[in-house]
Amino acid sequence: MRRFAGLVVLGLLAAGCGSSGTKSTATTLPTARKDAAAAALVPAAVRSKGAITVALDATYAPDEFLAADGHTVIGMDADLAKGIGQVLGLTVSLQNATFDTIIPGLLSGKFDLGASSFTDTKEREKQLDFVTYFSSGEGFYTAATSKVSFDGLDSLCGHNVAVESGTTEQSDANGLVKTCQSAAKPADNVLVFQDQNGANLAVSSGRAEVGFVDSQVAAYIVQQSKGQFKVSGRPFATAPYGLALAKNAMAPAVLAAVKDLMASGRYTSILTTWNVQTGAITNPVINGATS
Repeated sequence: MRRFAGLVVLGLLAAGCGSSGTKSTATTLPTARKDAAAAALVPAAVRSKGAITVALDATYAPDEFLAADGHTVIGMDADLAKGIGQVLGLTVSLQNATFDTIIPGLLSGKFDLGASSFTDTKEREKQLDFVTYFSSGEGFYTAATSKVSFDGLDSLCGHNVAVESGTTEQSDANGLVKTCQSAAKPADNVLVFQDQNGANLAVSSGRAEVGFVDSQVAAYIVQQSKGQFKVSGRPFATAPYGLALAKNAMAPAVLAAVKDLMASGRYTSILTTWNVQTGAITNPVINGATS
């Protein structure tokens, strides 16, 4: 999945406005203590640098987005990445990057960690390792005035759907052609945008009839839209999120750090801060894709 926050384009977050249970400024959670056993798992080359670069596409609130200052990356994934760095004794540099550039950046060594609402899939595991940390479904949002109800993937047949480039939603929407044909319906028309801002704008302008994102992100888009959008249908296709890493690199260390954050209660505090605690998991693993 992967993949809001893109309402900055619509002027809804520009003033730093939040909504019930969700912040628009950086959090001030206490520093997590370093865990020597987890830190010992960090590869020597990384340990010698003492720092990691974490890539996030900051257009996907409440998971990762820009604070009211317009440049600080905040959200669930940002807080988790900082906590992982603290447990491992590493300085964390959060870098805003377009979603479809993160995997190539990990493969080239430009980034050390991708913390950007990646769905852990078997296809992605061919290139990268993933440490699972969250469970999310897919969901839809429409203009509040829409008369069309979307519920389940095949409800997209015959409609214009907005997705972000490189996401699971893009793949799922593109894969509907045979399903629609077998139901004697026209295929969906998939409109692909470089970031979530563009997808949101397409829905608000009427160019797209429905936006297709992760379910908690759809809920946040609607929550922040001041009545401009509404959720359509129920979440579906639940799957694990994974922190993305180059093969044979830091996955064991990151897994140990995630387990430490869970044991200390820091993990629960972060998810609660961003009002996404319903996606909490208790047993993180390396490469836990279900499909």
